[in-house]
Amino acid sequence: MKIRNGLFLVALVVTALFLNQRAANAAGPMNVSTGTISLKGTVKFLGTVPAPKPINMSADPSCAKQHSSPAMSQDVMADAKGDLQNVVVFVSEGLGDRTFDPPSQPAVIEQKGCLYAPHVLAVRASQQLEVVNSDPTLHNIHPLPANNREWNKAEAPGTTTQETFAREEIAIPIKCNVHPWMRSYVAVFNHPYFAVTGKDGSFELPNLPPGTYTIKAWHEKLGTATQQITIGANETKHVDFVFKSM
Repeated sequence: MKIRNGLFLVALVVTALFLNQRAANAAGPMNVSTGTISLKGTVKFLGTVPAPKPINMSADPSCAKQHSSPAMSQDVMADAKGDLQNVVVFVSEGLGDRTFDPPSQPAVIEQKGCLYAPHVLAVRASQQLEVVNSDPTLHNIHPLPANNREWNKAEAPGTTTQETFAREEIAIPIKCNVHPWMRSYVAVFNHPYFAVTGKDGSFELPNLPPGTYTIKAWHEKLGTATQQITIGANETKHVDFVFKSM
């Protein structure tokens, strides 16, 4: 009788495990991003786009000879349709006390042709930032934060500097003390809901939880624009921002 009861209990355990596993498989894996878009839109420049200005690199011939034509300023970059790039779009309010682990992959900014690429970069707080010197000349990477630790490091050709920013800040100017025309910006966030517009002026913030949010768009010369949105479950919203000359 004891043997029979023991076998019956084993059968019950095996059956329960099988049913739980089948239910888990039917429900799908947990905590896996589906890539669903929650917020998308475009950023436009209204009016006549300021003409880019040539950059004088004559102080360092090794910089100038890397360009077949003069390098141009990157502070306001828009196409004929007004699509504005290098705008940081992000959630500024509405996430509450949610916390997010920083990514394991580093963010990268490159010094090439004595310019920073990309011109505007967005990273997570405590995410590793790699600054690569791809030029045949000495550079000096010098962020000027208001809310983070300032650092100032020389970089020989072919070397890489690794640093992090501990706190959120939009946005940190970065300069090169050797080449005064070199300037870039790094925006730092405590969450993953941000994007930097490309040549078509578009952005996407995927997988926003349902809620009401303040969304901001920041540009180095044109300032900051703000909108409020409410997103429901499985909903995608479209938001457009428009900037004009200040």
